[in-house]
Amino acid sequence: MMKYLLEVSESAVDQALAEWHALHPAMGVCALLPEAEKERVALLQRACANRGVPLVGAIFPALVRDDAFATSGVWLLCFDHMPYAALYENLPTDAVGVERVMDEIAAGLRPQLDDTPDITLFMLFDAMVPNIATLLDGLYLRLANRVHYAGVNAGSETFQPMPCLFDGNRLVQNGLLVILLKPHHGAVLEHGYHAPGKSVYATSTEGNRISQIDWRPAFEVYSEMVQSQYGVEISRENFYQLAVHFPFGIVRANHHVVVRIPVMLGDDGSLFCVGEIPPNAVLTLLQSPTVDSDETMRVLLDGIHASGGSADELLLFYCAGRRMHMGLEAATGELHVFSGCSGARRVAGALSLGEIGSSTNQGYPLFHNATLVAARWQ
Repeated sequence: MMKYLLEVSESAVDQALAEWHALHPAMGVCALLPEAEKERVALLQRACANRGVPLVGAIFPALVRDDAFATSGVWLLCFDHMPYAALYENLPTDAVGVERVMDEIAAGLRPQLDDTPDITLFMLFDAMVPNIATLLDGLYLRLANRVHYAGVNAGSETFQPMPCLFDGNRLVQNGLLVILLKPHHGAVLEHGYHAPGKSVYATSTEGNRISQIDWRPAFEVYSEMVQSQYGVEISRENFYQLAVHFPFGIVRANHHVVVRIPVMLGDDGSLFCVGEIPPNAVLTLLQSPTVDSDETMRVLLDGIHASGGSADELLLFYCAGRRMHMGLEAATGELHVFSGCSGARRVAGALSLGEIGSSTNQGYPLFHNATLVAARWQ
């Protein structure tokens, strides 16, 4: 069950909880808040505590409400039975710390993994966590294909630090919220970008920083590629206005493209992206006209329908970078097509700051930019 409240008041939240709790005494709630309503977390925590209802949730730049974006209100997503959920804060970046916290997370999850044929590990990260791809690697090494992997990043579209993940007692930053959904068939992820033929190599990288491409300063090569392929002159002065329209694509061995959006330019000519860049990654340059929106919708809708069960209530997360890249009108058009063609009575979700999924069912989890993530709610 899903309910969108335009007014985030104690009375409105309590009424929704009371109606659900009468039907499902073991219920729980996942709340999605837009950044403009971030001060309402304490209200949600009080309301759920008063009813004895477990709460988890996250704060995003905006919400997806059926076929439109919304910057006010709250989505309350009701679990008939509260699933296993755990909130971790201040995730480490050093190798020893990463191993320790991955062991801790896996130790909490393993006892919950039973003979249910389809289990989804849904992850909500703070977008400021710099090593999400590394953390996903660590989880897969411990859990392998016992779960479907899916998730998104929460936080502020300004990419400034902000506590954005919460449960019934805490509001944390630099963290991870894990929710184990069962039975659940996983999520469908697609971006619709097609890579041009020209490619280069990220010859010097560290985390989400590219310092050299083809052994030259990264920004120097990047600006040349934008000029030669698309006829646009990109400089230090206009970088923040234009770079979102010309993301990198990491070309993987199976020819799938993982999008990385440059968001910051270093004084030394290095580029910082949303998401890690593997050493010696094969890079190509993408641009908005290369997005096949029709194909994106087809893949998402086919995946939803193939997963079986009711499509009455769906989740949809839409990348904030993709909306900037395509423009609000085109992005809203994609929401309209998805909502209309899915046949869903409700489409709930948010504007996300990075997405997690795999290209195959029960495949390896990857961190993406510029994608849409769709799933059945329960």
